[in-house]
Amino acid sequence: MHKDSGSSDTPNYLGRIRHRKRPSEVSADANKANGSKLLVNDRNKYKSMLIRTYSSVWMIGGFTFIIYMGHLYIWALIVVIQIFMAKELFNLLRRANEERQLPGFRLLNWHFFFTAVLFTYGRFLSRQLVNTVTSDKLLYQLVSGLIKYQMFICYFLYIAGFVWFILTLKKKMYKYQFSQYAWTHMILLMVFVQSAFTVANIFEGIFWFLLPASLIIINDIAAYFFGFFFGRTPLIKLSPKKTWEGFIGASITTLISAFMLANIMGQFQWLTCPRKDLSTGWLHCDPGTLFKPEYFSVPRCMHQWFPWKEVAILPVQWHALALGLFASIIAPFGGFFASGFKRAFKLKDFGDSIPGHGGITDRMDCQMVMAVFAYIYHQSFVMPQSLSVEMILEQVWCFHEFLPLLTPWYAIPNVLNIMQILRNLTFEEQQFLYEQLGNIFQARQLLQA
Repeated sequence: MHKDSGSSDTPNYLGRIRHRKRPSEVSADANKANGSKLLVNDRNKYKSMLIRTYSSVWMIGGFTFIIYMGHLYIWALIVVIQIFMAKELFNLLRRANEERQLPGFRLLNWHFFFTAVLFTYGRFLSRQLVNTVTSDKLLYQLVSGLIKYQMFICYFLYIAGFVWFILTLKKKMYKYQFSQYAWTHMILLMVFVQSAFTVANIFEGIFWFLLPASLIIINDIAAYFFGFFFGRTPLIKLSPKKTWEGFIGASITTLISAFMLANIMGQFQWLTCPRKDLSTGWLHCDPGTLFKPEYFSVPRCMHQWFPWKEVAILPVQWHALALGLFASIIAPFGGFFASGFKRAFKLKDFGDSIPGHGGITDRMDCQMVMAVFAYIYHQSFVMPQSLSVEMILEQVWCFHEFLPLLTPWYAIPNVLNIMQILRNLTFEEQQFLYEQLGNIFQARQLLQA
């Protein structure tokens, strides 16, 4: 009996070993020898592609609807995305056995999160909030007071969380608790720095949010399909499924899309106009020189290929090429960083919120890098045309709210700076500034009445 069982067990055991090793070894050798495509011959990938495509259609449809609704709804979408990202990242280093022994630690994480929300958006949207409530005296006083003492309120909330953390320290768990504390702050830094720039882009004009975000989506989709059907050469070890064919094909597609999308989006004022308050109405404004077409004559030698003799190009389309270049070459490294991060923790995805895509963080890794670049590029190369008037309004706002706190040595240079800027304004800019200052003075008269 013992001999029979041994003889029957041994071949089965060896058979299982051969059965496990043979398919992987043969497929790997076959792919290397024959140079077959990495994904297109794998039938299981088609099911994954269908699920991914289905989810993408729903996401793009929902995203388009939110864009149609306007600035406030896009901001709300950003906050929702932040909450999901924070949830996924908070859970990344969570240990179930230790979490049960730390009641309230999850609540502490969210306490720091919403403190960061108040600090970040209070600073970015203070003037828009005040412009919204200028017609109501009591509400204006309340909002002005909240803005004036916002930093103190945020600091008090942070100190309360800090004391809360110290009081919850337990023996034999110090290392874990301090690692969680540091992890919480790293998450807040990573999530809020990038998303704050995203919100700033939204209120500078939906165009400066929508175009960079669309380019990342286009680049991601194009890289997936080019890699699926033509990918043969691995691009980077951190992401074995990324290929040079997908990377190059997506780069060309993104640049072409950037040039074309900028022309299409630049035709709509509700996309290009900046939002100065928190209302939800559609915007109408002077689009500015960036969104006014310039006409270029087509060379005669090309008339046989082109039916038109003149081509209209918006100046913003040249800026779009710079955004497309960054979205196709640099922004993907945000995804590579996320891939390395997941490999460090032996994870496939940050979460499972989106079927076929993983978590929200998996979809936002490149978007966060792109948002920061779009804001810096806009401030450096686009904003200077109207920066002078905005700078004066910001200075007047600071003087109006915080002049009692300023010392003479600080106030005098700012006054001289404003006077110098006033001399350099055009007549149209001076007229616009006059109207804006009139609104501020009217609001101040309401307070004194």
